[in-house]
Amino acid sequence: MAARRSPRGGEKDAGPTLFEAALKRDPKLAELVPLAERMRPRALSDLVGQEHLVGEGKLLAHAIAADRVPSMILWGPPGSGKTTLARIVAESTRARFVPFNAVLGGVPELRLVMAAAKEARAYEGKRTILFVDEIHRFNRAQQDAFLPHVEDGTITLIGATTENPSFAVNAPLLSRCRVFRLNLLDDKGITELLRRAIESPEGLAGSVGADEEAIEAIAKLASGDARRALTTLEIAADEAKREGRARVTREDVVQTSGQKTLLYDKAGEEHYNVVSAFIKSMRGSDPDAAIYWLMRMLEAGDDPLFLLRRMMIFASEDVGNADPRALDVAVAADAAFQRVGMPEGMYFLSQAAIYLACAPKSNACNAAWKAAQEVVRETGSLPVPMKLRNAVTGLMKREGYGTGYRYAHDEKGGIAWGETYLPDAIAGTHFYEPTERGYEKVIAERVRWIRAQQERREEGENEGEEDQSSSADKAD
Repeated sequence: MAARRSPRGGEKDAGPTLFEAALKRDPKLAELVPLAERMRPRALSDLVGQEHLVGEGKLLAHAIAADRVPSMILWGPPGSGKTTLARIVAESTRARFVPFNAVLGGVPELRLVMAAAKEARAYEGKRTILFVDEIHRFNRAQQDAFLPHVEDGTITLIGATTENPSFAVNAPLLSRCRVFRLNLLDDKGITELLRRAIESPEGLAGSVGADEEAIEAIAKLASGDARRALTTLEIAADEAKREGRARVTREDVVQTSGQKTLLYDKAGEEHYNVVSAFIKSMRGSDPDAAIYWLMRMLEAGDDPLFLLRRMMIFASEDVGNADPRALDVAVAADAAFQRVGMPEGMYFLSQAAIYLACAPKSNACNAAWKAAQEVVRETGSLPVPMKLRNAVTGLMKREGYGTGYRYAHDEKGGIAWGETYLPDAIAGTHFYEPTERGYEKVIAERVRWIRAQQERREEGENEGEEDQSSSADKAD
């Protein structure tokens, strides 16, 4: 029997509702309940998948069997079994089990639940397990309402979320809960659920069969989502019944399933996972993977301007001077898109992504500014050498500002040989180390030549100083 809310705050009732009683008298009424709900497991032995959590000898399985579940966060994608696992706890526990939906309820309703939990503990000696579905829907302040009650043992909290708890759940609350991650089911697990639903009395009860190709198609389309798989089977079975056929075919599945849903949340972890895959594909010089992940984001409804911003950053961060044109391509794609928009804007997005993926890579500029930043933070505000200071007043000139500065354009080759521009304390430090890839190879050759010339001239000056000091010693 599924847990349900009561006027006292949602605790599990003992008797069936009128609807549940009617279901027992007339099985035809079961068709009013979605197949996915009818097939929801009621015991751990019925659960498919998640062996890493509830397999033999696993912590969570032992805690449920002993009725000693800790406060926990069940984290996983849609259809992975978070609510089902909570229902199993509801069926097995001797504690009050209170289901609560973060979308439908708020802090005022929670206060009533907490008051009932305190009363049950004080007068009946009963524990309360509070199951909060979609806990990530609560903001930080609302989540704080759980803290004192979890801490003093008034409630055992079970939260379910599709979002990464690191981002979606308050750190203080997260520290008081165990996090159990549920995975998408594999095709084998989905297939097992489908066969069970076809034969089970609670399911289709053998009234409609399914071809092997149909089951395989549903499993593939489901993408690991058990609820989606069972819903697709139910729709296809209804279509077969309507046409007077006894079996679901692959064609039924294709016609009724619609477009495959993309697992993607523009504000959640999956967004960052896909963006990361896109960036790493371009960095790895794989244009095929880059265009795939680009289309994954666009088809899921991501903002094209966000993707263009990421590509502009990538052009400088990961391509840099190995191909200075990469930044031009990314900026031009952004400008063109903002003038043209979609759907023609796809040309600019795809061209930029493919160009960046195929371009030679260098993170030397990235490494250079980070190295310089580290030195700045270590050494603080080192004084600017007097020769580099701008003498804009007579007083500054008299103080020595700009004295000794050599104008590079007046020097041979446009370089003031032997001149230094860093503060004296870090003179000679090299931050930029160009690579040997793409155009940066040309830059690397020039940088090496300039540095070598400077070193030779410095060594020559030092030798001259040594010779002069030796002559002075002889004269003495």
